[in-house]
Amino acid sequence: MHVQELGWDEDVDAALREEVMDALEDDFVYEAEDAVEAVLLWWRSDDGDLVDGLVDALTDLAERGYIWLLTPRVGRDGHVSATDIAEAALTAGLAETNSASVSPNWQARKLVRPKVSRR
Repeated sequence: MHVQELGWDEDVDAALREEVMDALEDDFVYEAEDAVEAVLLWWRSDDGDLVDGLVDALTDLAERGYIWLLTPRVGRDGHVSATDIAEAALTAGLAETNSASVSPNWQARKLVRPKVSRR
């Protein structure tokens, strides 16, 4: 599985990154040559427009791939509200499927392209 990491900065959870890379048995993709199956997107409230960030994350994502949006937990610097995430996801053409508390300082939301019904 190829996973692209976006939004890395010194405040990310290094232990979580290591766990993900250990599970992948590989490093993250930074310059994708082919489509990636997942994007790990670290995002803080002061990173700019979340819609733009999500659209950028879709650039190298495979059609059935997904985005794990990691944001600071409630009460932490850079927290992004659930409402802002839901609105940004909808505007970017994504749907939220799962959420998880992944570390003491970060939470994750899995975003996917909605399934299109066939007629």
